Amino acid sequence: MKVWSVANQKGGVGKTTTVVTLAGLLAGAGHRVLVVDLDPHGSLTSYFRYDPDELEHSVFELFSEEVPDRNRLKSLLLSTSHERISLLPASTALATLERRAVGKEGMGLRVARALRRLDGEFDQVLIDSPPVLGVLMVNALAACERLLVPVQTEYLALKGLERMVRSIAMINRARKRRLEYSLVPTFYDRRTQASVNCLRELHRQYPEQMADVVVPVDTKFRNASVQGVVPSALDPSSRGVAAYAKLLRTLMAQQGRSEA
Repeated sequence: MKVWSVANQKGGVGKTTTVVTLAGLLAGAGHRVLVVDLDPHGSLTSYFRYDPDELEHSVFELFSEEVPDRNRLKSLLLSTSHERISLLPASTALATLERRAVGKEGMGLRVARALRRLDGEFDQVLIDSPPVLGVLMVNALAACERLLVPVQTEYLALKGLERMVRSIAMINRARKRRLEYSLVPTFYDRRTQASVNCLRELHRQYPEQMADVVVPVDTKFRNASVQGVVPSALDPSSRGVAAYAKLLRTLMAQQGRSEA
């Protein structure tokens, strides 16, 4: 079971879109996929038509006194619009976690431990993390083998990326194995000088980390979210889906080489 996390310390850069689009493509290829919502805002949970304000059970239970056992974890999973995608949802109770976690040991590894107990149930896990460095993002980074950092192609997102890169460096100092990450340019509009200049600057500053793909502005993403379906189910030939399909091929090839 492979675990990828999607994170950035700036909101509105396409994290949830990245998770649901890659999940849909993986599921469409026959993989069993788990998506995990670690954002108190619950965008991923809401995408699949669950209300984070109303859920009685959620990922929050991973942070109780003991990590739930395998059967309890499976009971927390919800179905989605795709039969091969399961959701471990968020609830608004996550917003209280930072305060509750103060002084408690091992809180940064709860998600990693829970996922190990689900090994064999899924082929791929995708984690959607909150746009702030705290115990939830630390859990997302600690649990994954590959990190994807969506970066909106505009100036403010570029400045915010600097904070995220510093956070990754800090996490790498604490990890036994280096966390590899890829920057994924999103909301790209080649008609605007701002997008063009930002993409050029990303390649200049982070040549080794740049994914070989640019995700364009695509209204099909919004249409898919309105219907609560993965974008590839709505329009598999859309420009946005094609970009993520190219990204997925690259990621799977890299994963294959690392296992060789």
